[in-house]
Amino acid sequence: MTGAAVTALGGAPSADDPALDAIFRDGGTLATSLPGFRFRPQQLAMAQAIARTIAERGQLVAEAGTGTGKTFAYLVPALLYGGKVIVSTGTKTLQDQLFERDLPLVRDALAAPVTVALLKGRANYVCHHHLERAAREDRLPSRDDVRHLPQIVAFARASQRGDRAELADVPEHATIWPLVTSTRDNCLGQNCAHHADCFVLKARRDALDADVVVVNHHLFFADVMLRDEGVSELLPNCNTVVLDEAHQLPDTATLFFGEQVTAGQLGELARDAEVTARTAARDVPGLPDAATELAPAIRRLRLAAGDTPAKLARDAALAREGFAAALDGLAAALDRLATEMGHFAERGEELAQVAHRAEAAARQVARWRDGADAIPDSPEDVQAWIRWIDVTPHGFQLQASPLSVASLMRRQVEGSARAWIFTSATLAVGRDFSHYTAQLGLEAAATGAWESPFDYAEQALLYVPRGLPAPNTPAHTDAVVDAALPLVAASGGRAFLLFTSLRALAQARERLAAAFARDGHAFPLLVQGDGSRSELLVRFRELGNAVLLGSASFWEGVDVPGDALSLVVIDKLPFAPPDDPLLAARLEHLRAGGGNPFMDWQLPQAVIALKQGAGRLIRTETDRGVLAICDPRLIDKPYGRRIWQSLPPMRRTREEGEAVAFLAGMCGGG
Repeated sequence: MTGAAVTALGGAPSADDPALDAIFRDGGTLATSLPGFRFRPQQLAMAQAIARTIAERGQLVAEAGTGTGKTFAYLVPALLYGGKVIVSTGTKTLQDQLFERDLPLVRDALAAPVTVALLKGRANYVCHHHLERAAREDRLPSRDDVRHLPQIVAFARASQRGDRAELADVPEHATIWPLVTSTRDNCLGQNCAHHADCFVLKARRDALDADVVVVNHHLFFADVMLRDEGVSELLPNCNTVVLDEAHQLPDTATLFFGEQVTAGQLGELARDAEVTARTAARDVPGLPDAATELAPAIRRLRLAAGDTPAKLARDAALAREGFAAALDGLAAALDRLATEMGHFAERGEELAQVAHRAEAAARQVARWRDGADAIPDSPEDVQAWIRWIDVTPHGFQLQASPLSVASLMRRQVEGSARAWIFTSATLAVGRDFSHYTAQLGLEAAATGAWESPFDYAEQALLYVPRGLPAPNTPAHTDAVVDAALPLVAASGGRAFLLFTSLRALAQARERLAAAFARDGHAFPLLVQGDGSRSELLVRFRELGNAVLLGSASFWEGVDVPGDALSLVVIDKLPFAPPDDPLLAARLEHLRAGGGNPFMDWQLPQAVIALKQGAGRLIRTETDRGVLAICDPRLIDKPYGRRIWQSLPPMRRTREEGEAVAFLAGMCGGG
């Protein structure tokens, strides 16, 4: 076990060390209250650092290896000394876990007289107005929607919170949900007939009254943006902010500090415009035409963007045949809709709201088309904005992103007298936090690293196969599958195969299925896209001998402790594709400033992503397994040493026989 490495903390905590020691030690408060709790020096040291940061209203960037127990390490001092606390997470899954399990456990163990609230984004709560409208309109898109509608109606009548996660009978991705929930754009506010019974407002009132509020990063940054507009509700009242899964923050902040126009957002506007024109202004002949023109304009732009998923810089997109004309057509349709609806806005709130949304979307599309130098009302110190389009199988997103969010985040953090805790299992490269802190403008923050208490040298083996082709060659994916097959057989299934691209995943699926059939292996094959992530993980755990193939969404936030997972295979080092417009602009900016784009950006990003993927393997003190990284650059390139030294301290091998023997010895073969 390795102790903590903490820098630049200084000062004395408001909570003395003996007080925290009495809570975390063997036989202490947590051990006597929580069955299975055990003392971990790293956890106590991290809690002490957080307590000092809270006392000093400072900033702490804290990396805690798997098994450290970082959740309790921040919850205990936050509940004892944090005042009004916001805890923000990267996923709704962890958000629910904090609210329903971890926070009640710690609160009860400490007998802390604190109230706790869970707050999610609008789209998670049933909206009485939109539910009533969907039932009244009787024009649902699918038979499944027709079947789900009465279930949601009954749920809305009986539920106290209106959180759709509580209605398990309607799938998370059911197409009816956007029809019966609200967005910031289409909420009627105080003009809604159901204002007094609104689930969103009830959740917000509970959050304002609570001592501890659990949110997710998207909602947190939405509140930050509202704060800049002077209408934030949560941030002004809080003393301590804890941002868990903080490795996600740079991407989330880039999204929220930028500007987006999405096909989904425009489609909702088109749908709402048609419904409003039919119900609130059916006597106006031209209004339905203005409403129905928008949907075809969206489709034309989608067709002009192409049917291949891609991220294209604005200039490259505009150079595509028909794209500029389709974009002009979309802007014109939005302008007409805004004008026509605006003429009759005094008739009702919904007409006025549709007009306002169309006008705002028209301005955003025009700004994207014209390449304006800045986003209106953005801070003066943000000079560089990158415009690009993200084409997906389901639509498109017109994006305007700041090249850096450092100054924007620095303004939020330093402009308040509150404590900020940023924590994750993956924030540093080795012991170097500079890449992460520079991204978020946290150069003045204290940093701390607490290594995992797990005995990786005994529990895990890092295997890099010999003789693999270069990762950018057509033969690489087949070679990865071939290298993985003996390991999968030795582990009796129980494997994750993680890929850096969907194309490689699809190719691997075909080869793996054929190999299983050829060799007589009956391992169930679960593949990303064949169900929701949560459904696939439930099946993986229950089957006990499955092989799961996943890409980006399975590299992090996936917890499969115990015997169900004994092998993680990663196809290649997760360097971001260089054709990503935002990445390309950042690399060029670094190059122009005399930096080294690869060493200063691409390598640190890849290391942090790889640490996330590697972290899927060992989740408890008794887990054992093999991590196979099928990328010869880990050995052949000078930077490879820096990468593997950032991983947990596993034993290393290049020999297939040693990896097979390790798995066969623990799993009994298959």
